[in-house]
This record gives sequence, C-alpha cells and structure tokens, in this order.
Amino acid sequence: MTDLLYVAALVILANVAVSAWRVLHGPARADRIMGAQLIGTSGVALLVLLYLIHGSSGVLDLALLLALLAAFAAVGYVKSRSADGAGDPEVAGGEDP
Repeated sequence: MTDLLYVAALVILANVAVSAWRVLHGPARADRIMGAQLIGTSGVALLVLLYLIHGSSGVLDLALLLALLAAFAAVGYVKSRSADGAGDPEVAGGEDP
C-alpha cells in the first residue's frame, strides 16, 4: 500500500512541476495565478499523502497552512484586478452591474 502512495505522490509532484512551468512561462497573469493555485492544491495533496505514509502530524499542519495561503493568494489576485480594489474585476469603477 505504501508503494502505491509513493507512486501517487510522484504523479502529484510531476503535476507541481508542470504547474511551475505555467507560472514561469504563462502568457497572461490569469494563467500564472491558475498555475499558482494548482501548485497550492497539488502541494496540499502531496503533503496529505506524506502524512498518510509517515504519520507525522506536523506535515498535516503544514498542508493546512499551505491551503490557507493559497486561498489568500487567490483573494489578493482578484482584488488586484478590480478597478476599485473591492474585489469584482468585472465592475469598472465600483459601479453595480
């Protein structure tokens, strides 16, 4: 069973590598933030798998912290794309649709 978990961890690690390439070479900012979100999600999955393999509770705490930071990164991206900083990038100048 442990070997299967290690293989799954390697597949997720390959996903992180492909996402890092998208972050570095993405043509648009949206592509880069989606790659960063995928790195965050894959990183959480990888850390949870490592927790299942080794049983260290510190790894699980790190996975929760990474999930929290990925969520803050998404909120920061949306707020930076909005005209008034309120968080809705489709509304220009803070007007209601």
